[in-house]
Amino acid sequence: MKSWRRRLWRAAPAVAAGAVATGAIGAGIVLSDEDRRNRIDRQARIWRLSVRRLTAWASVKVRGRRATAEKRARLEEQYKIRSAQDVAEVLGNMKGAIMKAGQMISFIAEGLPPEAQAALATLQADVPPMAPSLAEKVVRDELGADPEKLFLHWDPVPKAAASIGQVHKAVMPDGREVAVKVQYPGVDRAIKSDLDNAELLYGMFAAFALKNMDVHALVDELRARMGDELDYRIEARHQSEFAERYRGHPFIHVPDVVPERSSRRVITSEWVDGLSWAEFLGTATQGQKQVAAEALFRFAEGSIWHHGVFNGDPHPGNYRFHPKKGKVTFLDFGLVKRWGPGELESLSPILDAILRQDAPGLVQSLVHAGFLPPDHGHSPELIYEFCSQPYLPFQLEEFTYTSEFVGKTLQKMLDMTGEYGEVIKSLNMPPSYVILDRVVWGFSALFGKMEVTSRWGRILSEYIGDAPPSTEMGRIDAEWRAKATAGR
Repeated sequence: MKSWRRRLWRAAPAVAAGAVATGAIGAGIVLSDEDRRNRIDRQARIWRLSVRRLTAWASVKVRGRRATAEKRARLEEQYKIRSAQDVAEVLGNMKGAIMKAGQMISFIAEGLPPEAQAALATLQADVPPMAPSLAEKVVRDELGADPEKLFLHWDPVPKAAASIGQVHKAVMPDGREVAVKVQYPGVDRAIKSDLDNAELLYGMFAAFALKNMDVHALVDELRARMGDELDYRIEARHQSEFAERYRGHPFIHVPDVVPERSSRRVITSEWVDGLSWAEFLGTATQGQKQVAAEALFRFAEGSIWHHGVFNGDPHPGNYRFHPKKGKVTFLDFGLVKRWGPGELESLSPILDAILRQDAPGLVQSLVHAGFLPPDHGHSPELIYEFCSQPYLPFQLEEFTYTSEFVGKTLQKMLDMTGEYGEVIKSLNMPPSYVILDRVVWGFSALFGKMEVTSRWGRILSEYIGDAPPSTEMGRIDAEWRAKATAGR
């Protein structure tokens, strides 16, 4: 756990530098007085956050110098908890890219104390909504009329509020219940300001990011994808594509978009009742969790390997669970990754080598894909030991995910001073795979919370090796795909 605080210590100057470098980073960009004030305010919040954490850590070092090992451990744990609470409080009130960055950070916090995890988990919950009049103005500006004229019924109280927009329930003139996601006014300026200020984001992520990631690559990929999220027309196209691909699927559901009530800052789609993540986790039986986890896994793997396009945001709020029907509804397609030419082809040999426990083959594939320099100087066995850890669930005949497994695995992959420290320094993640890595760890965290057991390797082989169905859900999925293909 020492590496966690070292990263915060090392990164804080970069965060602070990014926060005060408004003039240099904004060079060539013409900002209005309002935008300039907004940018300075957002940067100042992050700067103050970094200074507070630096000051607190300095206090911990001084107080712990003459303390017993037990007391030092308590001081350090309290520091981690307070840091997480501080981060959650600051970022939770900053809609836009900084909020989204905080949500991404919260997914790699499994190795922190439970209280720290709980604090960061608040970033995955709803955020304060905007006033009803502001939401109505966005609808009016975008769709040309007041919500009361566009819909048979409009609920001014939002059902959910997230980092970029909030969701209202409404009824179409033909009686269809719909979800209307309305973008916060001005959030596009806030996000563009955050994304333009790349150094600020580099500094933030350097404090928390996995060390086998190139922080610049991660941030640059996030910037590209989040730029798309600002235009709900892009999200509508993505959602419509997924809805069509999975139309009629027995356990995967994607709501249809209502194009005549959608625009750049408003997206309307079929309303879906169902349990939220918290409701599901608190009430579902273990069998229902098993079914839901397999549905999540098959949706992700099918999208990645069969369709070449996948949802890169495994946020718990993006799912609605229907345990009695054995179905999961997938929401929010703003952060979608589509494989470019050759990207998936360079990834497949890496995974194949890990699954067949081929250390030399893995090294060769990593070098070829750009994850590892040719002159890395490490033994294939050491590289394999490090890289294969997250894939243990796919190597065993049966595996149960736990939060302990996810946390300990992350700790090993984060520890720059541990046995794999030199390997971590040598590895780099090409930008193409940053979003995929988020999906891998995001689902691992969700499965760990559900403590689900399955033959994960056999299920995966259905998608990467055309193996026969290994579960009843696999058989159902294969039959549906066969019929869907025949009907095209």
